[in-house]
Amino acid sequence: MLAKRIIPCLDVDHGRVKKGVNFVNLTDVGDPVEIAAAYEQQGADELVFLDITATNEKRRAIVDTIEQVASQVFMPLTVGGGIHSVDDMQRLLKAGADKVAVNSAAVQDPKLITAGAEKFGAQCIVLAIDSKWDSASQRYVVYVNGGRQATDLDVIQWAKDGVAAGAGELLVTSMDKDGTKSGFDIPLYQALTAAVNVPIIASGGCGKVADFTTVFDQTDVDAALAASVFHFGELTIPDVKQTLKKAGVTVR
Repeated sequence: MLAKRIIPCLDVDHGRVKKGVNFVNLTDVGDPVEIAAAYEQQGADELVFLDITATNEKRRAIVDTIEQVASQVFMPLTVGGGIHSVDDMQRLLKAGADKVAVNSAAVQDPKLITAGAEKFGAQCIVLAIDSKWDSASQRYVVYVNGGRQATDLDVIQWAKDGVAAGAGELLVTSMDKDGTKSGFDIPLYQALTAAVNVPIIASGGCGKVADFTTVFDQTDVDAALAASVFHFGELTIPDVKQTLKKAGVTVR
């Protein structure tokens, strides 16, 4: 059995790590390079760096900050935000990213996933999906532009289409759960893991160490991502891994 991964996430806005609730009301957390170095010391399995305002501001991701972060970490680094072309992917991979995450641009043009997978390999291409439950249609709907804009795409179908296009991994954030600390969206990840056969990272809602145990016990996700509980020192990576080991979950 593959070891489950624990992944902290840096949501970066103009060179500073920010965190909000349900994608709004962002507060400043600190310097991404310092925070990345701390997670390296704690033994995080991977790190996700998302430039959360790049797409909305129609600019590229901040390469110099990514280079500085990459110099501090030896774990795999996934970078997303402001990726519109294979050239953008190449720029980030050259800056030190191991994987690139595409979201809004992939919704606009799914061929971007295929082009990236053909050039760099599917293992390099992460499809990031921002999901929100729509009670009227009784389905999970895909949002783009940093969670600002709804699409007519069904999350489960889009996940299948993205994998068919060449995505080697999915990073799926529950907007309903984001920043609420009320636990991961279990039904969402149960549906996703039943639908696709690539690794899935669960994101959004982690508030306590038991939430990690629950998501690994009740779904087949490969990794769990959290931000605020790690940023504010409510949990540490070693604490989480120790608890998971005691619960019989295989971790690194």
